[in-house]
Amino acid sequence: MAHFVLEYSANLDPDKLDLQTLFEMLHHSADKSGVFPLKGLRSRAHACTDYRMADGNPEHAFVHLQVLMGAGRDFAVRELLAKSFFEILEQHLAPVFAERGLALSFELKELEVDLKYNKNNIQDYLDTPDKL
Repeated sequence: MAHFVLEYSANLDPDKLDLQTLFEMLHHSADKSGVFPLKGLRSRAHACTDYRMADGNPEHAFVHLQVLMGAGRDFAVRELLAKSFFEILEQHLAPVFAERGLALSFELKELEVDLKYNKNNIQDYLDTPDKL
């Protein structure tokens, strides 16, 4: 399980954000890491319309990526994944970062839960069933 949850200020141009490409790169990296099953990868984004940054300048923008993952990986693995995912975020948004005030932030959270339920048949619909 890896869920990529992206929040961003609504003053960013959706074409410049190109979220589907960003999500594709994050999923590819997560899949290639060997840590996550492809069928457990999820990405979603939320545009924030109500926010304030720094001095209140409406041109300031932000993007925050949170990665939620199941418990059980050691710190070195989590650190390697976090650096890889943040690097993808930085590179993808470098053109936006170069042209305006932009705050990028990232966090990786390991979920420790007492009870968890899920049901998934995505593997039955993957183009490459060998990548479960």
